[in-house]
Amino acid sequence: MTYRKADIRPFQTGDEAILFGLASLDRGADVRTLAVLERETVFVAEIEGEPAGYVAVQRADVAVRVDQLFVSPEHEAEGVGRQLLEHAEGYAISEGALTLQVVVSHADRRATDFYRSRGFVPAGEDLLEIVLPRL
Repeated sequence: MTYRKADIRPFQTGDEAILFGLASLDRGADVRTLAVLERETVFVAEIEGEPAGYVAVQRADVAVRVDQLFVSPEHEAEGVGRQLLEHAEGYAISEGALTLQVVVSHADRRATDFYRSRGFVPAGEDLLEIVLPRL
């Protein structure tokens, strides 16, 4: 793995088409992807000025939930997913959330292993969570 530091910034109006295209490369973006990009809080990871991935989060009671986390196939194994997840965790802490949750199918072994290796534990059907430190 070659680590590359990503610049993470808030979603901008012109990002929707490029992020939808990036998501289409790997897992097939659809109407739900567009809805998430339009309605949720989205942070974009850039490497050398180009989008390398994104994380979409939403507030859910006392938690912040990661609904989508996507890394462009050309930037996998560079630490971008971890950086996006850490950014989502920082955002959740700043929002006063008690937990950070991720929606992930238990059939998606790769994603489940990624989150479990970062301390997430099962919290329901297709849901993992980590307890956040309090400010």
